[in-house]
Amino acid sequence: MKAETAESLSASLEDYLEVIYHLEKTHQVARAKDIAERMRVQRASVTGALKTLAGRGLINYSPYKFVTMTEQGERVAREIIRRHETLKEFFIIALQLDPERAEANACRIEHAIGKAAIERLVQLLDFIKNCPRAGPDWLQAFADFCRSDAREPNCRACLRACLKKLGPEPTD
Repeated sequence: MKAETAESLSASLEDYLEVIYHLEKTHQVARAKDIAERMRVQRASVTGALKTLAGRGLINYSPYKFVTMTEQGERVAREIIRRHETLKEFFIIALQLDPERAEANACRIEHAIGKAAIERLVQLLDFIKNCPRAGPDWLQAFADFCRSDAREPNCRACLRACLKKLGPEPTD
């Protein structure tokens, strides 16, 4: 059987795998009933998804038994969750969205975004957090810009504030 990747699963199956992963981490196992409640779907829908995931070697499933993840399933689930968390962090930090909106958007986009784009987002977040030209001041300036009615950056005022923080220019 070929190695399953997150990209080869439908968005719905990815959601099931993500829920199973979280349930297993908090309760050691997942039950079809808990999965249905968490996903707000009928138990019959859960049964079909569990059979599919088991057939792909991502979970251990038998009717009326607990559901557990295989090693391969856990790897795939962790990648799905990584994409989700990266997107959510990007929406909160870089785009200044509130956590609820960030979560909703991450849930929708996590299924479509490619590995290269996620890796670049991780790099961008690192840059924003660590580069002295970005960092907290830059993020605060963007947050202020997003809240302003004018929607025009006041670059001169920003530059004056930056220069003031630097202090007087050193003399030789």
